[in-house]
Amino acid sequence: MKKSYLFLILILTVGIYSCKQNTKKEQQNEETTVAKHVEFTPSINNAAFDTIIDGKAVKLYWLKNKDIQLAITNFGGRFVGLWIADKNGKMTDVIMGMDSAKGFIESSEPYFGATIGRVGNRIAKGKFSLNGKKYSIPLNNGKNTLHGGFKGFQYVVWDAVQPNDTTLVLSYLSPDKEEGYPGNLKVKVTYSLTDSKTVKMEYEAETDQPTVVNLTNHSFFNLNGEGTILNHRLQIYADTYTPVDETLIPFGTFDNVTNTPFDFLEPHTIGERIENDNIQLKNGLGYDHDYVLNGKKADGMNHAATVVGDKSGIIMDVYTQEPGLQFYSGNFMQSKNTLKLGVKDDFRTAFSLETQHFPDAPNQPGFPSITLNPGEKYHTVSEYRFSVE
Repeated sequence: MKKSYLFLILILTVGIYSCKQNTKKEQQNEETTVAKHVEFTPSINNAAFDTIIDGKAVKLYWLKNKDIQLAITNFGGRFVGLWIADKNGKMTDVIMGMDSAKGFIESSEPYFGATIGRVGNRIAKGKFSLNGKKYSIPLNNGKNTLHGGFKGFQYVVWDAVQPNDTTLVLSYLSPDKEEGYPGNLKVKVTYSLTDSKTVKMEYEAETDQPTVVNLTNHSFFNLNGEGTILNHRLQIYADTYTPVDETLIPFGTFDNVTNTPFDFLEPHTIGERIENDNIQLKNGLGYDHDYVLNGKKADGMNHAATVVGDKSGIIMDVYTQEPGLQFYSGNFMQSKNTLKLGVKDDFRTAFSLETQHFPDAPNQPGFPSITLNPGEKYHTVSEYRFSVE
């Protein structure tokens, strides 16, 4: 009996020690994983963004938590880089863009990563009316105005305040008649990271005269980090979209996506039907169209889209309070610009998913209004939520 009792004690002691060692290893593995994310150092030099533009200081700001690192410059309110772990734990930069303020200034593509305003997307012939008064704004996209004009918000230096490691608040006073728009417009954009691998974008604005406002972010994404985006899998939760003419101005109608290359209600690769013989694809030189979100709600927002990087396994879900989503498949990328790490902006190596009201809304009575009046507050929230397969 004594021998059996001693043997039992020995077994229990070994078991307890083994459990403690396994628990210790698990804790060490978990700490190593977290440390790997925290200690990761992106190859971007802060000093490359330290400059003066229009008499205001430009800087690079870092938002960090255990899962995400996001670099933003207050020149244009631009996302410079966004690093998250892929399916193998490798930190991957999913945003295409430059590694210096000079690079953004000289780029032939004005919108890399930028905060867009006053009005995202196109306004036909640069004209609109408010309360019977006609306004003309600069034509910077053929016969039309795109993303606010020649000096939209992508070229202004925002005032920046960083209250903590995960939040950056950008503000800008757009003066009356800037780029032809009426009213002094006070804009505030809060970019933040949450614990759920989410980039949150909160847009606010107030005006002292009736004006038009449609703010968004124009990040160019590649969930593999580089290379073609044609094998990314995309799902857009929209039954209809707004077809456009050859200048990408909507007709004002809503076309059903059924039996068309625009049907992403089930996942398809971006490149699967992009070369189909379709007049809308020809007008956009690919996908450059606004989707009318079907109202699939989550946390009070529309679940707009899901994209999966075919090589990285990185998943990006887009949520928004906005009614529309502009899907752009990188059709105007022409290898003219050298991006981070020497990568070129080759044809269709990035996509954009811009949460927004519909294009040319001031001239389309059937579209939701983007008019903002004195005493009203423009407020809208969108999110990019990340995970891995």
